[in-house]
Amino acid sequence: MADIFDVIADGTRRDILRLLLDRSAEGERGTSVSQIVSELGVSQPTVSKHLKVLREAHLVSVREEGQHRFYSLAPQPLDEVDDWLMPFVTDDDAFELASVSNLPDSAAHAADVVGRAAASAKHAFDSVFKRLPGR
Repeated sequence: MADIFDVIADGTRRDILRLLLDRSAEGERGTSVSQIVSELGVSQPTVSKHLKVLREAHLVSVREEGQHRFYSLAPQPLDEVDDWLMPFVTDDDAFELASVSNLPDSAAHAADVVGRAAASAKHAFDSVFKRLPGR
C-alpha cells in the first residue's frame, strides 16, 4: 500500500476527497465517476486513475450498481495523518487566536491550556472510538 502522505500529496486526489466529503455531508450515499468528472472538470481517465489510488489506500469505498460505480469517502486512514500532525500544533497558533479576543494574559493562557486539553482529549477519544469493532 502506498504511503498515505504520498496519496494525499496530489492536488487532484485531495479535490476528489473534498468533493466526496461535501457530498456525504449533504447526505448522498455515493458519487458517480461522471459526477466527479463534471464537478472537477478533469477527464474521466484522470479521475479513474486517481480513484484507483484512493481505493488502494482505503480512502474511498466503491458501491457497484450495474455498470455504475458510486464512490464514498472512507476517512479512517487519515487518522495516521492527524496523529502525525498533532505534535506540530504550536503554542503560538493558540496564542494568536486568544490575543484576537483581547483577553487579559492570564485568561488567554488559561483558555489556551483548556482548549489544548479539550482538543487533545477529543482527538484521543475520536481515534479510539473509530477503532472500536462495528464502527
